[in-house]
Amino acid sequence: MTLGVALKTATTGLQAAQASLRAVSDNIANVNTPGYVRKAVKQEQQVVDGSGAGVKITGVNRITDQFLQVASLSASSDTKRWSAVSQFLDNAQSLFGDPSANGFFFNRLDKVFAAFSTAANDPSSTLLRSQALSSVEDFLGEAARINGQIVSLVDTVDTQISAGVERANGLLEEISKLNLEIKRATLVGADASGSENIQSQLLDELSGLMNIRVAGRGDGGVDVRTVEGVLIAGDGAAKLTYNSSDTTPGYITAQPTGSSNQQPIQLMSGQLRGLLDLRDEELPKIYDQLGEFTSRAVDQLNAAHNAASAYPPPASLTGRATGLDLPTAIAGFTGTSTIAVVNPQGLLQRKVAIDFTAGTISVNGGAGATFTPASFLTDLNTALGASGSASFSGGALTLNATGGAGLALDEGTSNKTGRGFSHFFGLNDLVKTNGLTNYATGLQPTSNHGFTSGGQLTLRLSTPDGRPEREVPITIPAGPLMSDLLNTLNNNSTGVGLYGSFGLDSNGVLTFTGSAPSNAELSIVTDNTQRGAGGPSVSQLFGLGTQARSARAGQFQVSAALLSNPTKIAMGKLETTVAVGAVAIRPGDGRGALGISASGGVPILFQAAGSLGQVTMTVSRYASEFGGAVGRAAASAETRKASSEAVATEANNRRQAVEGVNLDEELVNLTTYQQAFSASARMIQAAGDMFDVLLGIV
Repeated sequence: MTLGVALKTATTGLQAAQASLRAVSDNIANVNTPGYVRKAVKQEQQVVDGSGAGVKITGVNRITDQFLQVASLSASSDTKRWSAVSQFLDNAQSLFGDPSANGFFFNRLDKVFAAFSTAANDPSSTLLRSQALSSVEDFLGEAARINGQIVSLVDTVDTQISAGVERANGLLEEISKLNLEIKRATLVGADASGSENIQSQLLDELSGLMNIRVAGRGDGGVDVRTVEGVLIAGDGAAKLTYNSSDTTPGYITAQPTGSSNQQPIQLMSGQLRGLLDLRDEELPKIYDQLGEFTSRAVDQLNAAHNAASAYPPPASLTGRATGLDLPTAIAGFTGTSTIAVVNPQGLLQRKVAIDFTAGTISVNGGAGATFTPASFLTDLNTALGASGSASFSGGALTLNATGGAGLALDEGTSNKTGRGFSHFFGLNDLVKTNGLTNYATGLQPTSNHGFTSGGQLTLRLSTPDGRPEREVPITIPAGPLMSDLLNTLNNNSTGVGLYGSFGLDSNGVLTFTGSAPSNAELSIVTDNTQRGAGGPSVSQLFGLGTQARSARAGQFQVSAALLSNPTKIAMGKLETTVAVGAVAIRPGDGRGALGISASGGVPILFQAAGSLGQVTMTVSRYASEFGGAVGRAAASAETRKASSEAVATEANNRRQAVEGVNLDEELVNLTTYQQAFSASARMIQAAGDMFDVLLGIV
């Protein structure tokens, strides 16, 4: 070996040792720096003419493990997802109160039943009547408050999604910019570990927002893709956009660099996935089920109140808007019902018995006169004669008594969709509503749908995670029957037939069921349809979409007429067997109040809502099931959060064991490189001495 080669070997060794010492020094200095990844100098042997000529520094490498990084990013995504879901479901659960406390929401309905039971013991007590009404107001007020706050949580989640997408866009831009810096440093053999560490931290934050796939680039830096392979960061950053409306699920699109197309992307984990689940699934489940529970509880209170009579009897009974025309509303009724005109002292003046099964109306026990749904209003007015009148306007039936008399009704055996005649029309409702809250319309395939031909609604079919599959414009057909409307909705080419189907059950409830394997979900984009003049739209009448259901639990209030005069509460029962001139209702009768107090124990049909399918049970039992469902959802999210955190902790610990700085190891390296530096320095000194000797000889 010549002295020149020896000197060069020693010099490169000295330089390599210096570089390694700097790397070790940086490692030790950053032992507690979050996100710092230890680094090491990469060296290669230099060969000149087949002989060794020292070492060459080819770069500074971060000590990483790709598998552990992927596992850590994935675990972080899952943790952030379930952390978001757990937080908001816990907030939603807390709105219902402490189950062990007196103010627990579901206990308030029991207080309603108890208050009417107490009032039944002294029907003439105005105080007890007022207390009973106050308990109903309290229950309805709490339902409205909880519903409003859950809807507000949805708005909060929506805002957080928008903020999360904006942050993700910022991270993608920073990651792409760092790719350029890392590439430049790599090309000139400079230390790019600082930029790579910063980029790694950005990737960790991004993975907390959304699940990503990260792949290294040959020239340094990373490519970031979505789960379906859309490049969102590399040589440039894609633009993510959050798409949402009040009536449709939210989803996120990506517009790659240089492209004008926005492609919906699939999110399987991350905070954004959790927030989207909350917005479009978890929180709507709660307010939908709250709406079903509240509406059915109100339905039972109203059923009992409509089956009872007040003393003194009211001169007028005004029903609620059914959304139907009268012939359609009357069609399908079975059984019998009685309308009585009673004087202020409770004496029967006129009795009109309606037999829906036979299609007859009789007066004061006389022979029945035939009626049809189309002639019902005229025939009823004929039967009432000079004692009263009936009218129908805006989908609502109204009965009036004349000459200072009042009205009392008996539901008898009348029935349509599980409701009696007076109850179906809401003639004597205890609780009023300012919208359609019961979607059992009673319509059958042979019924007239009643919607104006040519009206349009646009349906959106989406994947279960909210990504749109297709928007379907529907035009109300000229065919007048519900079967015509169903055929239009389910058409394979112009309807939803390729994705699922609409069905109409025996109670006239219209529902959509997605077909496998896509299991599409339905939402309403626009709805300009109208049933009759000024009537409800398709989505309003049948309760389709989130907009129709989100406010349901907040649409109830105690009848203003009863609040202003509690003596109008139907505390008694009409005696239908007495003759004209005999006492038909009595002031001390509390049977009506007892019926209200017992209404929570009557098994009824609940439509599928939230996490519960269609079930038949009592209101009180449903309250327990609903409360348990909310608690289970929150507990399940908390369990998943804890499990994902445990996995993330283990993944991060293993990753840190590889990437983190070990002081003992670094001290060994420090000693090693110091010795290597000293050895190279001595070799240079020896080569220098030999050069001096040679020069002295010359």
